[in-house]
Amino acid sequence: MSADPNAAHLHVDAIRVGYRLHGKLHEVVHGLSFALQRGEIGCLLGQSGCGKTTVLRAIAGFEGLSAGRIALGGRELSTAQATAAPETRQVGVVFQDYALFPHLSVADNVGFGLRRMKGSERQARIASLLQLVGLATHADKFPHELSGGQQQRVALARALAPAPDLLLLDEPFSNLDVDLRERLATEVRDILKEVGTTAVLVTHDQHEAFAIADRIGVMHDGAIVQWDSAYDLYHRPASRFVADFIGLGVFVPGVIAQGGEQVGIELGNLRLDRQTFRPAGARVDVLLRADDVVHDDTATVHAEVTRKAFRGAEFLYTLRLASGQQLLALVPSHHDHAVGEWIGIRLDAEHVVSFPRLD
Repeated sequence: MSADPNAAHLHVDAIRVGYRLHGKLHEVVHGLSFALQRGEIGCLLGQSGCGKTTVLRAIAGFEGLSAGRIALGGRELSTAQATAAPETRQVGVVFQDYALFPHLSVADNVGFGLRRMKGSERQARIASLLQLVGLATHADKFPHELSGGQQQRVALARALAPAPDLLLLDEPFSNLDVDLRERLATEVRDILKEVGTTAVLVTHDQHEAFAIADRIGVMHDGAIVQWDSAYDLYHRPASRFVADFIGLGVFVPGVIAQGGEQVGIELGNLRLDRQTFRPAGARVDVLLRADDVVHDDTATVHAEVTRKAFRGAEFLYTLRLASGQQLLALVPSHHDHAVGEWIGIRLDAEHVVSFPRLD
């Protein structure tokens, strides 16, 4: 969490959100908290049904709280007792389907929320925003004449037009081609950083989250299980769930060595990263990422290729050791080995974490 949540621009404090069905409250969000400083971009990342969109709707004012509080810029927006109306919150929203007006031009879509501005001031603001999102030459076009990525930029410009204190983005890239998503996410990040807008994105796609966010909250069952940088989520997952959800990897059995600083696995001893103390001899599962396993023809350890997936610059190999233990490895694509072939491997793991053995 940010250093001082009480001084944060956005402060979401122990919120609970639910709905009533047949007179009974069914809670969807359970005591969730996070904070963002002004200009930071946060992301709520999780699978469908984890509650992330409900949190976004609560911040926007579309859902009430049963407990906790939401404050923006020092102003209380929501408590269990009162909820400020959405139109008074100074919060912009980019919806999943963009919600552009088909009968309005690009310029008129962007300027829709600026009708109280004087004509010349309004036109200057529209022109400035279209320049910002790279659509200055498309002002007179209509939404159906634009690509999905261009429509997404129009929606972003329209949401930014009134200069909101906070921008919410609800799965904004889900309707785009996979190859376009990460590039658009990077462009959106650049735009938000240029104007200094605080933002919250919700997504199920970790590549989008990594591309756009300063801080990411991995959600599970209505709660944030880790709020951290992308780097630490990947290399220093706080729980087995986060380790399994983020990135590509497998768990291999290990035993904590004397002193507790190393763990022994089938392929040798590894020095543990930041680690909760466990006694020597404790049985654990060690997370090995696909980039921890290096293809090396000179290595003494060999593994059988059981599956391969071409990814352009690299292959993702599923490997099996002689013992039957499976591993994953990312290998440059000029190393094109056949399924059933045995290849040399070695470990190059700098961030090694372990979790108590499940069995």
